[in-house]
Amino acid sequence: MKHTITTYIIAAILLGGSISGAEAATTLSFGGISLPAVRVEASTTDLHGVYVIDNATGTAKASYEAEASANIVQVQRYGAEGIAYASDVTGVQRDGTTYTWTVGPEDCGFVVNDGGRLHAWWVVNYNRHRLDMQEVNVNAEMSACDRTALAAIGIGEAITYYSTTSRPLRLSREIIAEYRSLAWDESSEAYTQTTISKTFDALSDAMYIDAPLCDTEVTLSGDRFLRAWNMEQQVSTPSVTAMAVDAHTSATQDQEDVDNQIKNQGGGALGGSAPAVITFSAAVSDAAIFHEWQMSRDPEFSDIYDRYSELVLTHTFDEEGTIYVRFMADNAAGSCAWYSDTYEVSIGASRLLCPNAFSPANEDGVNDIWKVSYTSITSFECNIFNRWGTKMATLTHPSQGWDGKYKGKFVPNGVYFYVIRARGADGKKYNLSGDINIISTRRATGGTTEGGGE
Repeated sequence: MKHTITTYIIAAILLGGSISGAEAATTLSFGGISLPAVRVEASTTDLHGVYVIDNATGTAKASYEAEASANIVQVQRYGAEGIAYASDVTGVQRDGTTYTWTVGPEDCGFVVNDGGRLHAWWVVNYNRHRLDMQEVNVNAEMSACDRTALAAIGIGEAITYYSTTSRPLRLSREIIAEYRSLAWDESSEAYTQTTISKTFDALSDAMYIDAPLCDTEVTLSGDRFLRAWNMEQQVSTPSVTAMAVDAHTSATQDQEDVDNQIKNQGGGALGGSAPAVITFSAAVSDAAIFHEWQMSRDPEFSDIYDRYSELVLTHTFDEEGTIYVRFMADNAAGSCAWYSDTYEVSIGASRLLCPNAFSPANEDGVNDIWKVSYTSITSFECNIFNRWGTKMATLTHPSQGWDGKYKGKFVPNGVYFYVIRARGADGKKYNLSGDINIISTRRATGGTTEGGGE
């Protein structure tokens, strides 16, 4: 009879049939056990599921409900070799459409032929894999800056089950490691404490978690089967001192609200026209005892020329060229250095353009103010005179302009003169002079003169 059933099952598959997969709502029920069976979805389509039972006495009973009373139901047991080596289950009892048999003490699979339709499950005897967590500690030798290794002491090996084709699969125990750490909160712009959980298939002496960013204990709890039976075990490490370092950085540039600055000279997100005032901000995790902002002219930071230990640094960039800025933090032992992304600050070459006409008196909002156009000018003085040498105005910043007034009144139309002394971020000196034509037409049509530097 054993040979006949095995041949029938294999022949059914070869002729185009298959083991009915998990999509069918076919189940087993169990008796002779004190705790309810735990069903787990199988990670293979040829099994309806995996059942875990606490079969301490080896006398548990499995029951199957036939799809139709007229169907002939045959039951086989298979092991790691798959259904090609399945054997008949003896002593199957029938009560109407219910078929019941003894499971036995070993882990095994069952294949049911129900009127030509094949169904399969794997059954685990938890008593053979009972979890026993005794303690857990940090394995310092296997830990690193970004991860902490936990060494669990006890019994909780991986549980293996097999598909009908003898493929070994792992049944996760879902042992949970839970601990405190820090996470960056955008709304509060600060690190806040959070709880981290990680799930493991089994106990081992190298269970890796992300390194905590604050002092904490790590608690292991499990497994999923004891949890289902309200018998969950827990063990905790002694207090773990945070060694990992993390930081959050940002850079914000002061924006001048001026309409006569030539924009985007530097070509990057930071910099442009000098002087560029940029605030660099950093927040650090608990273990970051040492920290500094670093500045270099080399993107690889081989020549760090400035270091600043403050978390918030406001710096003025007033020289042409590209400066690279990064933030570095480390723990007290100097063993877990953290580096930010590099901020690139590019300051463009200086330019200074001087208009030669404007029309202030009509006050139409167009060309009413005489202003230079500029970029990367770090010092500036402009004096404006009439033809008799009387000083009409003095400007001390290139963003300033002359409104065509002297002592609160508009000056007459005509030719006026400017004298400019300025210096650029690139070291260029500007000694400029020229005409300013005040005209009364609705719109002045004069051009600009670009000053050459020394």
